[in-house]
Amino acid sequence: MKRLTQTTFLGLALMAAAVRGADEPRKLAFEGVLSEHKIALADLAPGLPSDWSDYTHLVMEMRTSTPQRFAIWAYTADGPRRIEIQPFGENLWFRASIPLQYFVGMDKSGTDLASTINRRTDSFWMSVWGPFGELKSVEAVGFAMQYPINHPVIEIRSVHLSKQDEGSDFLEGKPVLDEFGQWAHGDWPGKIHSRAQLGRELADEEKALGSGADFGYDEMGGYKDSRAKATGFFHLEQLDGVWWFVNPLGHLFLSTSCNGVDGFGGGRRAGSGGQAVSAAPTAAQLASAALTARRLDSWGMSTGGRGRPNIVFLRWPQTPSTTFLGVPDVYADGFAKAIDQSADTQCTPRRNDPLIIGYFIGNEPPWGDRESEVVDLILAGPDTATKAKLREWLAQGDTPKRRKDFVVSSFERYLDLVCKAVRKYDPNHLNLGIRFGGKVADDVLKLARVFDVCSINVYEYEPTKQVERSNRLSGRPILIGEFHLGVPENGLGSGLVQAENRTERGVGYRYYVEQALSLPYALGAHWFAWRDEPVLGRMDGENYNIGFVDVTDRPYPEMVEAAKATHRRLFDVHSGRILPFSQKPRASEAGTPSSPWDL
Repeated sequence: MKRLTQTTFLGLALMAAAVRGADEPRKLAFEGVLSEHKIALADLAPGLPSDWSDYTHLVMEMRTSTPQRFAIWAYTADGPRRIEIQPFGENLWFRASIPLQYFVGMDKSGTDLASTINRRTDSFWMSVWGPFGELKSVEAVGFAMQYPINHPVIEIRSVHLSKQDEGSDFLEGKPVLDEFGQWAHGDWPGKIHSRAQLGRELADEEKALGSGADFGYDEMGGYKDSRAKATGFFHLEQLDGVWWFVNPLGHLFLSTSCNGVDGFGGGRRAGSGGQAVSAAPTAAQLASAALTARRLDSWGMSTGGRGRPNIVFLRWPQTPSTTFLGVPDVYADGFAKAIDQSADTQCTPRRNDPLIIGYFIGNEPPWGDRESEVVDLILAGPDTATKAKLREWLAQGDTPKRRKDFVVSSFERYLDLVCKAVRKYDPNHLNLGIRFGGKVADDVLKLARVFDVCSINVYEYEPTKQVERSNRLSGRPILIGEFHLGVPENGLGSGLVQAENRTERGVGYRYYVEQALSLPYALGAHWFAWRDEPVLGRMDGENYNIGFVDVTDRPYPEMVEAAKATHRRLFDVHSGRILPFSQKPRASEAGTPSSPWDL
C-alpha cells in the first residue's frame, strides 16, 4: 500500500498544541479519500525519544467516534512503518498498548493468511501489513484513515513509550456489551432492546420466508428447467463454452452460499469448515438449523445448510514444532501415512453422499513472498526429513530463487499426497482446491491443475481480473470461496472491503456476484460470513460487520433483497443472455477506489 500523502501541516499542529491544555485530548478529524494527521514527536508527547529500539510498546489512551479501521504510521529517517488499528466499539475511552514489534516485522506464527496477520488485544485488534523496518530514528507519527464515513474523530491522550505491555483495556463503561451481545454504548435503527422485540421480529421474518422454487430451483438447488447428464453426484460440464456444476439430478447448478452455514445454524461443523463432531445435536440446534435452511432457500442460496448441497472443508494433521507458516514436514516417513489415514477418516463416510458437492482441502497458504523466512525457520527448527532435504538443496546454491523453488516443490508434494489420498477414498466428489488468498505467484497457481476446480478468496469490489488470471494459469474453472463488504457501525469494523452503508453493501453484493458469474469459467461465489463477528472479536480479534444476519440472528433486509434480486438473474447472467448488474457500491461519500488495496 502506498504511503498516504494528505497530511495536517506541522505548523497547524503546533498552533493547536499551543491553545490545547496539557491534559486535554488531541482531536483528529478525518474527511475525503485519504486523510492523515502527521504529528512531530515533540508535539505528540514531550520527551518522546526518536530511538524506539529499547522499548516494546507505544501506549496511548484513545476514544473513537467510529469503529472504522485506521492506520498508525511511524515515520523514520529510513522510511515509514505501519500498523492498522481496529477498535472494539466506539465512543468509549480505552488504553491501547501497541507492540512495537509489529512496526518492525511480522512474527513467525500462523498457518493461513488471517492467523499470520491479525493480532488481538482486549480493547482493539491489529492488522500487521507493513511496511516494516527499524525504529531507530522516528521523526513523526501519523494517524490515517481511508474513505472515512460520517466525519469520524479520534481523540488521543497520554501518549508514551513503555518497556512492557501496560495492558489494553476499556477505561469506562463496563460492561461494554448488552445481554444480546450488542455494543451497549450506542443506539441505531433496529437495535434489540428486549427479548419480546427479538421474538416478534424473528416470528414475523419466518412467516414471510419463501422457497427455492421462487428461483427456478429443484430440490437440490439446480435449475429445474435445464438438462445435463445425471450421474448421481455433483460433477462439472462445459456447455457451449460455459462451465457449470451439474447436480445429481442432471440440472445445471451455480454455488452461492455463506461461509459459516452448516447443518446447525452457523457453527463450524462437517460440511462447511470443520471436521465431524460426535455429539448429537440439541433440540435448539436442530430448530436453528431448520430456520437456517429455510432462509437459504428463501434467499436463493444454493449451497449450505442441513439437508442441502454442501461443501466439506477437510483438515490435515500438523505438528506445530515442524510446521512453519503452514509448510509441514512433507518428507517425513510418517507424513504420507498420516495424510492417508486422515483422508480415510474424513472421506470414506461421505463418499456416497449425493448432497456433497466436493471438498476444500485447505485455506490461504500464507508463505507467498515469505519463502526465505520459511527456509530460515526450517533450518533453525528441529532435525527433520524436510530439513535434511533442504540442506542438500542449499548445498548446491543458496539464493532467493532456490529457496522459493524448495518451498514451492514441498508444497507441490503436499498437494500431490493430499489429492491422491482424497481421490483414493472418495472417487465420487469434486476436489475444489485449497482456496488461495492474497497475491498468489504464477507458478503456485499453475499447481492448481491437480484440482477439479481452482478456488480463490478475492476481497475486491469486483473480482474479474483475479478470476480470469486464475483460470488462465490453472486451466480450471473457478469458485470464489470468500468475499464480503462491511460497514463500520454498531461497534463493528467494516471488513476488508468497505461499503458506505447497508444499502451500499447490498449493491456491492449484486455487483460482485453478477460481475464474477458473467465469466464463463466462474462456478459460484461464497460470502464471508453468515453472521456478524463478535463485537469484542473472534479468536484473532477480527470483529467485522459482514454477516447476512447480525449478532442477534436477525437478517439484514438490504442484503437479503439484494441477494434475491441477483439470484433470480444469475442463470441468465452466466449463460450470457443478459448483462451483469453494473452499479458499483460506494465506500463513502467520497466514492469508491478501484481496489481497496490500491490506496
